[in-house]
Amino acid sequence: MTVYIDPPTWPGHGRVWSHLISDVSYDELHTFAAELGAPRRAFERDHYDIPSHRYADAVRAGAVQVSSREVVRLLYGAGLRRRKHVGR
Repeated sequence: MTVYIDPPTWPGHGRVWSHLISDVSYDELHTFAAELGAPRRAFERDHYDIPSHRYADAVRAGAVQVSSREVVRLLYGAGLRRRKHVGR
């Protein structure tokens, strides 16, 4: 099982966030996130939002550190990237 995490650089809700992804399946990602203690509500389309204070926990649990650009490349390469739906 390999999951990936980018650096905590994404601001929101008074915090800074990382993105936790899988390049294999959403099942793999949900399993890792549950073991990490991330709530299911932190899942957004194709990744989990992980607050900066949990970044080291994710890495200790086995998440591979990659750049934000690499996260996007891995998601597209695995066919797991889900775009936001834009309302008309």
